[in-house]
Amino acid sequence: MKRTKGIHHITSIVGNVQENVDFYSKVLGLRLVKITVNFDDPQTYHLYFGDKDATPGAVITFFPYEDAREGKIGNGQVGITSYLIPKGAAKFWEDRLNKFGVKYNKVKRFGEEFIQFQDPHGLQLELVERDGGNKNTWTVDDINPDVAIKGFAGAVLYSHFPESTAEVLEKLLGFERLGEEGDFIRFKSSADIGNIIDLKTTSMGRAITSLGTVHHIAWRADVEEDLLEWRSLVKENKFAVSDVRDRKYFKSIYFREKGGILFEIATDIPGFAVDEDKDFLGQKLMLPPQYEHMRPHLEETLTPIKLD
Repeated sequence: MKRTKGIHHITSIVGNVQENVDFYSKVLGLRLVKITVNFDDPQTYHLYFGDKDATPGAVITFFPYEDAREGKIGNGQVGITSYLIPKGAAKFWEDRLNKFGVKYNKVKRFGEEFIQFQDPHGLQLELVERDGGNKNTWTVDDINPDVAIKGFAGAVLYSHFPESTAEVLEKLLGFERLGEEGDFIRFKSSADIGNIIDLKTTSMGRAITSLGTVHHIAWRADVEEDLLEWRSLVKENKFAVSDVRDRKYFKSIYFREKGGILFEIATDIPGFAVDEDKDFLGQKLMLPPQYEHMRPHLEETLTPIKLD
């Protein structure tokens, strides 16, 4: 049976691009690893934030739309994006969120305590202490490797049909079903980050995919040959699946599972250093070859980003 290692990346829709950059880089201390454009809509940025090395399982990406209507988190979406912090780091993050005026609350699931809060555009985030995962050596302000976000802890999924989503996670993607608690089912993959998925079994209501919501979640594949095997397997399971898309930093396929969540499967390679020196990631606009001729127009029309 094929098994994904876990989350590759999560992509969301946000509003003001500077607010997005400031929150994820200056408040959460993530590294801006790529400034590019939405390959399907080049008039819009596509920003990637992650750990120092832009590791699969640590990268969150955004489409900033200044004039997007407010979305609504609900069934058929990733409801909460979960971040992994080192053991003993929770107090640091509570103090840091207080420092920046970010309201939070604490909840428990499966014996773990989560610090839950929203980003400036309404995305639901949470932090949880766990062992596992390498330290993130990207330092910002007083965030050091002993407290820095390592990558994703996982995600909480909201589904129209939780039983169908559970079947896809377990029988198609190869997650291990760990158990149930209240109205959650927990699944685990083999990676040490981005490996825990909590599926909510009760309805969260109608969703509107727009500002403040997750667009899709991507699972990991190794190389293109592996991706093609995944594509065949998805087709065998009677899902409509896209052709392989070349996203420059990875190749991927898309399909929507029966619970309504848009799933992508993306390769770990070639990675984000394919067009930039790894020591200087995220410092300038990088375009795929098909849009390079648009550079003068895009540099003039895209909202300038202040990086310091």
